Amino acid sequence: MRLGDSRAGAPAREEGAAGRVRSMVAGIAAVIFDLDGVLVDTEPCWHEVRVAWAASRGLAWTEDDSRACMGRNSREWSEVMRRRLAVDDTPAAIEAGIVEALVTRYAARGVPLVPGAPAAAAAIAARVPVAIASSGHPAVIRAALEAAAMAGLFRVVVSSDDVAAGKPAPDVYVEAARRLGVEPARCLVLEDSRNGVLAGRAAGMRVVLIPNASVPPGPGAAEAADVVVERLADLPATALGAGE
Repeated sequence: MRLGDSRAGAPAREEGAAGRVRSMVAGIAAVIFDLDGVLVDTEPCWHEVRVAWAASRGLAWTEDDSRACMGRNSREWSEVMRRRLAVDDTPAAIEAGIVEALVTRYAARGVPLVPGAPAAAAAIAARVPVAIASSGHPAVIRAALEAAAMAGLFRVVVSSDDVAAGKPAPDVYVEAARRLGVEPARCLVLEDSRNGVLAGRAAGMRVVLIPNASVPPGPGAAEAADVVVERLADLPATALGAGE
């Protein structure tokens, strides 16, 4: 359901749609955020670093190549890079090079923020426990949160590197809920990608898709989500935790 539209596709009054969003989040006991694309607009940074890594070897890296890496953990995306570029570098060496470049970049330049997202996340964190469940390498997650001045906001931070499989497998969301001590059914997932939405749904959680303008979520993402909102600020933080 998109904010402002009904499931049948007929126009709906804005306040009616907002009421349905409020009803959907009522009773939620924890909120689990994806990082890249939801809080920080860093998907283009990942792409640029991979382009530069490939170019240093005289090779080309495309947007389609980057899409093939989205949602995967470090073991998975480094293998995708090795295979697509047909290089002799090991996946571990590729992972180390990309991670070092991103950490250095964030420390030197900061991170681009999704407009309004940090303030909205802080408002949500004031109501319920919050976590990060990201496909990023742990060092990259830490660097991004520090650069965005959000390092102390989240009770739990989980990388897909901490679990068996990356998104769309549910592992990272299941682990975040376990560490929070909250049943998956009472967790709300905030995602910007199709793989992330599928991961949250597979974990048994309610999922909000917040499309990112820099990197669209991909076909089927909106249909798989419980709700689509244009901005994180469109979620009514005051409704979270209601009914406990």
